[in-house]
Amino acid sequence: MRDIAVFSGSAHPELAKEICGYLETPLQPVRVQRFANDCLEVQLQANCRERDVYLIQPLVPPVQEHLVELLLMLDAARGASAARTTVVMPHYAYARSDKKDEPRISIGGRLVADLLVTAGAQRVLTMTLHAPQVHGFFSVPVDHLHALRELAAHFRGYDLSSAVVVSPDLGNAKSAAAFARLLGVPVAAGAKQRFPDDRVVISAIIGDVAGRDVIVLDDEIAKGSTVIELLDRLREHKANSIRIACTHGLFAGGALTRLENQDDVSEIVCTNTVPIPAAERVPKLRILSVAPALAEAIRRIHNGESVSALF
Repeated sequence: MRDIAVFSGSAHPELAKEICGYLETPLQPVRVQRFANDCLEVQLQANCRERDVYLIQPLVPPVQEHLVELLLMLDAARGASAARTTVVMPHYAYARSDKKDEPRISIGGRLVADLLVTAGAQRVLTMTLHAPQVHGFFSVPVDHLHALRELAAHFRGYDLSSAVVVSPDLGNAKSAAAFARLLGVPVAAGAKQRFPDDRVVISAIIGDVAGRDVIVLDDEIAKGSTVIELLDRLREHKANSIRIACTHGLFAGGALTRLENQDDVSEIVCTNTVPIPAAERVPKLRILSVAPALAEAIRRIHNGESVSALF
């Protein structure tokens, strides 16, 4: 990997190191310091001139802190005469702000995309955006990967003769159907409504789950309220066993513990797009690595090869 420089912000250095291990290239150092007035300063501590620069930084809590850090890294790379700067953003938190569904609110997903491009992003590599239209918010090329292959490889280790993939809502049904095809099993979906007080109600399940081994698939799990509501409906429909899978395991506000305490949930599977501290991990949790997929995408982008086979 000649003429490449890979840097990581403070959001997920473990994933960055793993990606660099697959690329067989060093992870270059970054200095982040805070001034007395609480402003951040970022210095990329390796040569960027005429190099293909990759900045690895998922937008994870504290999201605003990591976003500003990424913007400063982009500006530093541009000021250092980088030939091309690619943001490797495994999790784009603002993808949830993808539409104007109430009066006088901002579409944060588009605004933050504009900020990244203005700061110097010339390409974005991301994974499992919350809504497909967010891809179009960026005015630069976006390589949008998914983790369905990694998740499918894990679940193929089980007996799937009576399995069914269940999406918590119809918005994620397309991804659930693709996942079900990879496993060779049927698919079902919940009919979800979200109310203004952030209450979630799943009124029905479309599809047959009675007596089946259920794999619940979602793009991300934050507070877990949707999944827990779905579990109640699955119990009413006499589902057999239940496993939960997602790409982005945010698990905010004790969600991981709440899911762990559901007796009929035998496993919780996520990827490492989001860091999960060791102290917060539970026995039922399985974390799959997406570093090989991201590393291969970086290699192909750098060498001018097609990335579409990874989509």
